[in-house]
Amino acid sequence: MNTDINQNDDRHSVYRLEDVQRMAGYRFNNVNLLKTAMTHSSYANSGKVKLNSNERLEFLGDAVLELLSSEYLFEHYPHHPEGELTKMRASLVSEAPLAQVAKNLHLGDYILLGKGEESSGGRERASITSDAVEALLGAIYLDGGMEEARKFVLKHIIIDVDEKKLFYDSKTVLQEIVQKYKLGELQYVIVNETGPDHDKRYEADCMIGKKVVGSGSGKTKKEAQQQAAFMAIKKLKKF
Repeated sequence: MNTDINQNDDRHSVYRLEDVQRMAGYRFNNVNLLKTAMTHSSYANSGKVKLNSNERLEFLGDAVLELLSSEYLFEHYPHHPEGELTKMRASLVSEAPLAQVAKNLHLGDYILLGKGEESSGGRERASITSDAVEALLGAIYLDGGMEEARKFVLKHIIIDVDEKKLFYDSKTVLQEIVQKYKLGELQYVIVNETGPDHDKRYEADCMIGKKVVGSGSGKTKKEAQQQAAFMAIKKLKKF
């Protein structure tokens, strides 16, 4: 008996998928779309079973999310210029805030992962969980249309907009805090770099003096540094 496969398959049991639908607030007509959305490429490509990965759904969900978030910001912030709206959108759809959405929905518990990703903590990895959110959105869009996709985005993603704006400007905000309270020298260190040239991932530490006060990851060095700064601000301000 291959317990690795059985444990993963259990994550796609009727009862487990029911949990995902309940937390997402959407019931699928075609539950196979949900199964695909919760299947990481490391599992789909493992050769153990024949499944599609969630990469195509993630691609679609990313586009749907960009449209719906742009629409929302355009309508609700009529006096903000294009540049400010772009920053606000980034604060909603970047990896870190989407990973938080995944955490709120407990999506990491339901993703099918290959053995390597499973053993290396993939269920908690922001790059995997944030992609799962976009894949789930893509699946909802295909299954229920734009209106159902909009409901999901408004309920789970476009929330706490003003607080999330902090994420985009976190390096600036942190610099101001450090200078105001004379906390010491602020610097960012890229501690890890993985993936091929077309799909790099970076991990960064934010340091005040010799102490690490925040860590982050992202698809660019800047995004990793912004997340590290954001985590540092939360630690310093206790929120």
